[in-house]
Formats: sequence, structure tokens, C-alpha cells
Amino acid sequence: MPRFAANLSMMFQDLAFLYRFDAAARAGFKGVEFLFPYDHPPEAVAAALERNRLAMTLFNTVPGDWAGGERGLAALPGREAEFRDGVDKAIVYAKATGCPLLHTMAGLWPDGSDKEAGERVYLDNLRWAADRVAEAGLTAVIEPINTRDIPGYFLNTTGEAMRIIERVGRPNLKLQLDLYHVQIMEGDLATRVRALAGHYPHVQIAGNPGRHEPDVGEINYPYLFDLLDELAYPGWIGCEYRPKGDTVAGLGWAKRYGVG
Repeated sequence: MPRFAANLSMMFQDLAFLYRFDAAARAGFKGVEFLFPYDHPPEAVAAALERNRLAMTLFNTVPGDWAGGERGLAALPGREAEFRDGVDKAIVYAKATGCPLLHTMAGLWPDGSDKEAGERVYLDNLRWAADRVAEAGLTAVIEPINTRDIPGYFLNTTGEAMRIIERVGRPNLKLQLDLYHVQIMEGDLATRVRALAGHYPHVQIAGNPGRHEPDVGEINYPYLFDLLDELAYPGWIGCEYRPKGDTVAGLGWAKRYGVG
């Protein structure tokens, strides 16, 4: 049976962030994820989780100037110190909330620029980050993101991600498998889910096109959920989608799994 985590950065948008934990629990979710917790003290986030008996499954390290358009720092030359400070800050939140996974966002890369310079920085930063989070008993993940939603993002396909993971050579650096992004960039989802089994400790979903509920669009998610069960996938499935309307009203797809 799949375990679903509500993405509190996208779902329950009618509520202030710390109240979204309550709404997720009322809807039947047992876990949550979100982009960033840094606008709130770690103790406040931990209290919202504990109050609702929710598992904290995943969040991102500090991304740079998000409001200004930045989407991560890990592959950006000259930003190494800022990236590493952001990892240390994320570790504080992960310890407070019991979160096992931290996503280290790569960042945007200028069109036409040589990516080799970025890859050297990326590899060095990921080795450092993996070693750093290992000291806290955590796992770092990297996520390929499609070029339509985030044009210029440094990492775009599972093949690129697995090559980077192999070159980094740390057992606690893994793949964050967002099936929405993979569908846009690569397709052939079932084959990739099977071939990459064991390399991804976290899966995310959304319908395509539109990034709405997973029962909207071209992806046959019930088939993929059954496949993940067949593969004995032990992790969470993050619902990183934008509800078309009211979040709870759109959870009809999840009722068979005990949510909604």
C-alpha cells in the first residue's frame, strides 16, 4: 500500500503554512513534505508535526534567492560557502523534525555556458554535503527537473542524475524520483521505475499536463502505484501537485489508499 505525503507548499493554499499540517492530518495524510521551512523556527515546525502525528519526509536545502528567481546553489561556481551554510541550516531543521532526506537543489545554468565548470562544483559540493549530512544520519538526494517548469535547471534527466551519483561515490547520495518531471523529459515511466529501483528513497507525483491531481492527464498512476508495491518500494510518495480547486475536494483519487 503506497504511503502518501502531502506537499504543504502546494496543497491547502487557503491556510497559513503552520495550519496546513492540521489540514493534512484531517484529510488522512500520515506524512508531509514541503519546499522550505526556513520562514519558521524549527521548534514551530516540529510542534506542528508532533501535534498531528505526522512524519516529516523531505524538504530542500536553502536555495539562494528564491523570490529573485534562484533555484538552488549546488552547481554554481563562487557560491560554495553559501551552499554549505545552507546545508548546515537544513540539518538543524532535519534534526528538529526527524526528517531523513534533504534535497540539494542544483540551480540554474546560463544557456550556452560550458556545464563542465558547473559539474566540477556540483560534484565537490555534493561530496561535501553527503559527508556532512551523514554525520547527522541523513541522506541527501538530487532531483532531475524538467526544462519547461524551470528553464535552465542544471539537472534534467535520470540518466544525468545517476551519472552524477556514481561520480560522487557516496552511499547516502540518492535519486529523488519525481515522475511528473520524468514524464516530461523522458517518458517510459514504468520501465524507469523498475530499472532505478533501489536508487530512489523518495517519489513525487503530479498529473501531466498541468501539474494538477494525479488522476488528471496522461499518466496512469494506479498502475505505477501497483508497480511500486510490487517492487517493495519502502519510501513515501510526495503529492507535489497544484490542486485544480479545493485540496480536499480533489482527493477522490486517494480514497482507495485511505486518504481524503
